[in-house]
Amino acid sequence: MTIAIPNQPSVAEMRVVPVARIDMRFVPRAWLFAQERRAEIDRYFAALQRDKPALWNGRVLLLHEHVLEGELFRGTYFETDFASFIAWRDWGFPDPAIRNCFSLGALRGADGGFVLGVMGAHTANAGKIYFPAGTPEPEDIAGDCVDLAGNIRRELSEETGLVAADYTAEHDWVAVFAGPRVALVKVLQAQETADALRARILAYIASEHEPELAGIHIARTAADLDPMMPPFIVAFLTHAWSAP
Repeated sequence: MTIAIPNQPSVAEMRVVPVARIDMRFVPRAWLFAQERRAEIDRYFAALQRDKPALWNGRVLLLHEHVLEGELFRGTYFETDFASFIAWRDWGFPDPAIRNCFSLGALRGADGGFVLGVMGAHTANAGKIYFPAGTPEPEDIAGDCVDLAGNIRRELSEETGLVAADYTAEHDWVAVFAGPRVALVKVLQAQETADALRARILAYIASEHEPELAGIHIARTAADLDPMMPPFIVAFLTHAWSAP
C-alpha cells in the first residue's frame, strides 16, 4: 500500500515536531463524504483503474480526532475504502476534519546516508521519492490500538526485503504536520552503509515480479534533495540534518 501525495503545502508551511510517544486508537464511525458521494467516487476510481490497472480498492484507515499533548501524539482512526480516500485527496480534501496520518521508516545507513525508494510506474505515486510507507490498514489494528511501528516493519519488508534484524528502530518519532497529512517518521538505524543497503535493496527489487520500487535514492546532504521528493520528506530531512 502506498500513501497519497498530491495537493500538499510547501515545506515552509509545515511543522516538524519531535514526539516521544504516540497513542493511536481505532474507533469505527461512518464517513458521510463516502456515503453521500458513493456513486461519484466509484465512477472516479473506475477511471483511475483504467489508467493504472494495478490500483486496488482495499481498506485503509484515516485519522479523525487527534491532539498533540507535549511529546505525546494521540488520535483515533476509522476505516474506509481506498477509492473514497483517493477521491477525498484528489478533490481537494472536502472533509477538513480528516487527516491522512501515515508512518514512515527513515532508513539510515551506518555512514549517515538516508535510503529512500523511487516509486514504480504502476503505482499511484509513480516517480516520487520517499521512505517506505503506507496508509494504515485494518491489519495494523491490535485490539483497539493502531500499531504504526508494525506498519513500518511490514512496509519496509514488502518494499525492500529488509527485516527487523537489519536495523535498530529509534524510540522516538518525528511528526511532520503537512496540512491534511500527518507524517509520523521513525528513524531506522542500520549497521550497513547506505551504499551497501542500496545494493541489497536493488537485488531484492530485481527478484520481484512487480516490485513497488523502481530504484533507490541516497540522501546525505541538501545537495541530494530531489524535486520528486514530497515536501514532507524534504522537511524531515532538513530537520534531521540540523539536529545536534
